[in-house]
Amino acid sequence: MKNAIVFGATSGIGKSLTEILVNEGYKVAITGRRVELLEEFKKRFPNQILIKQNDIQDVKDVEKVFIEIVNKFKTIDLIIQSSGVVYINPKLEWDKEEQSINTNVLGVTKLYTLAYKLFRKQQFGHLVGISSIASIRGNRSAPVYFASKAYQKAYLESLYIKTKSIKSNKVFITDIRPGFVKTAMADTLEDGLFWLVPLEKAVKQMYVAIKKKKRVAYVSKRWRFVAWVLRIAPAWLLKRTL
Repeated sequence: MKNAIVFGATSGIGKSLTEILVNEGYKVAITGRRVELLEEFKKRFPNQILIKQNDIQDVKDVEKVFIEIVNKFKTIDLIIQSSGVVYINPKLEWDKEEQSINTNVLGVTKLYTLAYKLFRKQQFGHLVGISSIASIRGNRSAPVYFASKAYQKAYLESLYIKTKSIKSNKVFITDIRPGFVKTAMADTLEDGLFWLVPLEKAVKQMYVAIKKKKRVAYVSKRWRFVAWVLRIAPAWLLKRTL
């Protein structure tokens, strides 16, 4: 039986991916802030789920929980980072910017480094980061969210490049870049989101990308075209339209 860790599994993408992993025969350690939701999940799969309460903003706790899970499972085959926050914050209120940085940058970086070091030691493993189409360019309404996702994209690419030094060639890095997915997080954003993808469809595509160990995957697939347009669009055009 393979072992996986899903950070941010109380709802949305993390929870749905965990359900797929369990049905595929994985033993899964799940984390999140709301322990009652983790406990409800474990009741459904008591023999395959290990729960650990964790707030990814607390980097010391991230390391503590990570070590506890590794000591329990001994080896880890797959780590999925699904934790994140997003605020529409055109006024740049600092409390929202700070929380986004602590979650999407500091906490995520801590987890990525722990995962990479573990896989280098094991000589195998697969790290999956759920970044975003937002990683491609900036945005006037949520600057820190878009910037934090760009950071994640670059960091995952850097880890991928670093895997060249791992002799086994069995460590994989996947960057999944969703567009708008129908989750509770999306419900907090503006109405009329462009190309809103049902959660079930999105996670199925994500799992296919994970199984294929893709370097980068857009969800849904048509967002690859949007990414191409965003890359070539001049900043003055984005200023007028976004």
